[in-house]
Amino acid sequence: MTIPAYTGLQSALRGLEANQAGIDTTGHNIANANTPGYTRQSVDLTEAASLTIPAFSNVTGGGVQLGQGVDVTTISRIRDQFLDIQYRAQNSNSSNAQTQSSVLGDVQTAVDEPSTSGISAAMSKFWSAWSALGNSPSSPSAQQAVISAGQTLAQTFNSVDSQMATVQSQASDQYNTLTAAGGQVSQYADQIAALNTQISEATQAGQSPNDLLDQRDELLDKLSGLAQISVTQQSDGTDTVKFGDAASPLVSGSTVTWPQTLTSASGGQLGALLGLSSPSGQIGTLRTALSGVAGQVISAVNALQPASSPFFSGNSASTIAVSATTSTITASSSTGSGDIAQSVAALSGGAPDQGFSAFVGQVGNAVSSAQSSAATGSSVLSAIDNQRQSVSGVSLDEEMTNLITFQRGYEASARMMSTIDSVLNTLINNTGAGL
Repeated sequence: MTIPAYTGLQSALRGLEANQAGIDTTGHNIANANTPGYTRQSVDLTEAASLTIPAFSNVTGGGVQLGQGVDVTTISRIRDQFLDIQYRAQNSNSSNAQTQSSVLGDVQTAVDEPSTSGISAAMSKFWSAWSALGNSPSSPSAQQAVISAGQTLAQTFNSVDSQMATVQSQASDQYNTLTAAGGQVSQYADQIAALNTQISEATQAGQSPNDLLDQRDELLDKLSGLAQISVTQQSDGTDTVKFGDAASPLVSGSTVTWPQTLTSASGGQLGALLGLSSPSGQIGTLRTALSGVAGQVISAVNALQPASSPFFSGNSASTIAVSATTSTITASSSTGSGDIAQSVAALSGGAPDQGFSAFVGQVGNAVSSAQSSAATGSSVLSAIDNQRQSVSGVSLDEEMTNLITFQRGYEASARMMSTIDSVLNTLINNTGAGL
């Protein structure tokens, strides 16, 4: 068996095609160096199938296998799935902490302590007004000052509780917006399902849909910020995505199952919003504590007034109000003594003030803990992302080196083809010319 005349040309052509694929892929990497979610691609090369020539050698009688160049097997993405899992889990944790930090920061703003217009200042002025009344128990202006100071205190309790309730309601509204039809969860799920269909078709056709896979991974990263996700890749290239602690997959092939029931254990932004908006969540607990302080003020002051004419009505921060008038205030147990008013004034620094100080500390601790968790979560997420980028990100220096390498390979293959062409031209046109 002889060697086919055009084997060398075919080898040179394969070299041209392989290096051209390398140049094109490198150019694609460079063009997408700053594209969010893009994964660096690489041309996978392998030796072309050898040409077997039996009994080639007159000396040994043995055959040989003649190499026929190179083949492009695939263009693959350089990606670490383990880092993807780590990133998405941490993204969920970080988003959860960031959301809690932001919302609880709004609660701290509502409490507004220390300040000259907060509950602490209003309580101090209230006790001082009673002290002044104790010194002038029959003074109409002192009596009115007590009523006014009590109304200011009650209204401040009402206002702070109302603002906290608004923050709590806003957390619920934000959750409903994200999970509603056409919300972010639905949008991401629909896009992932559509990409699943395209990826499955390309995979079954024997293609590597790298750019589509990048788009799907980018959506999965975003989805993980809303809640914890679990991704299982199927044999047809599609992803099955479980979302939060929902019972059914959010996405399975081209099918989206939404809405589903989530709990605060779902993690991510949605888990945080569910916990913050729940009556038994952090904001609900803080509102209960504030109402406890208001209840202490109500019971302590009313205990020093006649049961038939309590100073305060209500039993919580949202319902506390002044029911007394200047004519129903009792300042003295005996004419002109002012002893009852002084007893109310003596409540300053007692259980109500201590209860409010504890409440402020509770708010501060909750915010501080959330901010610390958010900062730590962001730092860990950044570290994992840096690891991912070191594997999957595009290095322009490296790509320029690859570009030069493939360019030189292309030029060498072209020179080889030109040389073989010249040899064949000589063989065909000049052999036997002198006969």
